[in-house]
Amino acid sequence: MKALERKLAAIGDGSYTGDDFVLADAKDADMAFGAASAGPRPDGSGFRSRPEYLAHMKALVEAEAIDILLTSASNGERIAADGVLDSSPVTLAVRGNDTTDIWNQRCSAYTTVPSRPFRSANLEVVRGFCDLVLYSVTFNNDLDHDLRSVEEYARFRADARAVGMRHFLEVFNPNAPVGLAADEVGAFVNDSILRTLAGVTSSERPLFLKMAYNGPAAMRELVDNDPSLVVGILGGSAGTTRDCFELLHQGERNGARVALFGRKIQRAESQLDLVRLMRAVLRGEHTPEAAVKEYHAALAAAGLTPVRSLEDDLRVTEPVLAAGAGA
Repeated sequence: MKALERKLAAIGDGSYTGDDFVLADAKDADMAFGAASAGPRPDGSGFRSRPEYLAHMKALVEAEAIDILLTSASNGERIAADGVLDSSPVTLAVRGNDTTDIWNQRCSAYTTVPSRPFRSANLEVVRGFCDLVLYSVTFNNDLDHDLRSVEEYARFRADARAVGMRHFLEVFNPNAPVGLAADEVGAFVNDSILRTLAGVTSSERPLFLKMAYNGPAAMRELVDNDPSLVVGILGGSAGTTRDCFELLHQGERNGARVALFGRKIQRAESQLDLVRLMRAVLRGEHTPEAAVKEYHAALAAAGLTPVRSLEDDLRVTEPVLAAGAGA
């Protein structure tokens, strides 16, 4: 049994502990950023290459540090062909669509206009090496665009069911909101999720959600409204190491049971040490602050130069996390 199945079973039957939290490495940034996908090289000599990106994926799989490896279809095919997942507890997932609000190539402005649905992955082909995909939607309180998004999600579900594909659903915060104040976003997104899934029966429902953490009240509202929903949090920008551990700590404390972190892992000086300490935070062995200090100690022991000083890396820079930091 893959770790994902075992952990989802524990979450579903009420026997969940911190060890059952699902961690996903979201290495699908090539669907968004182009050459910058794998992040900058530490020496400042440009961006890491596709082979380097694949090598980081394989290292985390071989260490069994994660439960899900999320990739683009092209990189998922490469990873599957290499056989690194054959006897691994790690589940491969690929991005099943690439809506325009993630089109973030250099010199572009696509992320500033209302999201439009699009998918380049062929589900029938992907099913040859993977049975789990991510589908994402973005609601903006714009009727024409939001209607198109749910229509395309319905088509996707029918296509996925036809080929025996499972999915999880990512719901981004509005990227070009219409008539929404900042303090209304959490409620709008929660209601959009619940309204969308109300008409979706069990055979087509997502395994879990991936969404932004909009604070403790919004997270608890969604979790408490429908305990059958397994809610996961996305990582967003790279931030500081404290931001990473705080997001994990606060999300789990308020009911999240999955985390899918991309840049927070990919931009780390030591991805394996970061994920190891993410696990320690989830088990309650370290506070987020203590985990940052341990991370810097691990970097020093390995002879790695941190991007930020310890003082700077201990700062909480994401506003949604600041109020709950240290609690």
